[in-house]
Amino acid sequence: MKKYLREIEISALILIIIGIVCSWIWGANFGMWPCCVGLLLWLVSFLYKAFHWNEYARENKQNIMILLIAIIILILQMIIRL
Repeated sequence: MKKYLREIEISALILIIIGIVCSWIWGANFGMWPCCVGLLLWLVSFLYKAFHWNEYARENKQNIMILLIAIIILILQMIIRL
């Protein structure tokens, strides 16, 4: 698993970008599926690194910051749309 982490993360990022572009072009329903698969792949690598904290401490801190920023952005978008 360790040697495939980078490929899993890159695949997840590419799928998320594809999902975002598809949702802009064809609508949210069409772009949702690649985003979901990409997020699930990212979650797999995130959980693996979380269980091996000592080895991936720096990357875990970066992932936690990215996750917090994404949550804040989503909350702000929900508040603005109300």
